[in-house]
Amino acid sequence: MVSPVTVVKSEGPKLVPFFKATCVYFVLWLPLSSPSWVSALIKCLPIFCLWLFLLAHGLGFLLAHPSATRILAGLVFSALGDAFLIWQDQGYFVHGLLMFAVTHMLYASAFGMRPLALRTGLVMAVLSGLCYALLYPCLSGVFTCLVGVYVALIGFMGWRAMAGLRLVEAAWRWTELAAGSGALLFIISDLTIALNKFCFPVPYSRALIMSTYYAAQMLVALSAVESQEPLEDYRLSKAN
Repeated sequence: MVSPVTVVKSEGPKLVPFFKATCVYFVLWLPLSSPSWVSALIKCLPIFCLWLFLLAHGLGFLLAHPSATRILAGLVFSALGDAFLIWQDQGYFVHGLLMFAVTHMLYASAFGMRPLALRTGLVMAVLSGLCYALLYPCLSGVFTCLVGVYVALIGFMGWRAMAGLRLVEAAWRWTELAAGSGALLFIISDLTIALNKFCFPVPYSRALIMSTYYAAQMLVALSAVESQEPLEDYRLSKAN
């Protein structure tokens, strides 16, 4: 098991651009009422830096770890979703929703189906159902179905991310903790978006949404490093 101190020393420098880009976003705090390509670039810049974080580990790393490649692909769709949501009031909210739905499918595929952790899945299913029940009275039209499907997808992603965590009789790898924590923060971020958009104004919603979102994406990207099986083991697991 790799210690957190070792992780910080080895991966921390590669994340410096991400932290700087995140600070730029919060310092500039461009108004949402005036969407532009500049505001889209500033919002997406931390995600671009996470692309570079994974690419900094080398093409060989990505080729040897299919799950890391899927997380990189998920980050690409996340950036597209972020860009669409800049213009959500101009009718692009659904486009952003669809981009993040693809992101969650890619992340779930990256986390894999082992271990199955059915009890964790049951807990996530119940929580997803409760979240949808909370949102349902506020939804209308196409969003009644779209939000339901999205909640199911992010709940499934959360299940697969948290499946590797064990409260007893196991030593966690730091990457499993990063995946589970990242998924939880992603769910908090998206639930806040939904409540703020469809139900009622959430105080300091933008700060809460973006802080949890950027932290979630960083943790998911970190989970790709030294967390997944190399290609040969991956192929064997598929064959079994």
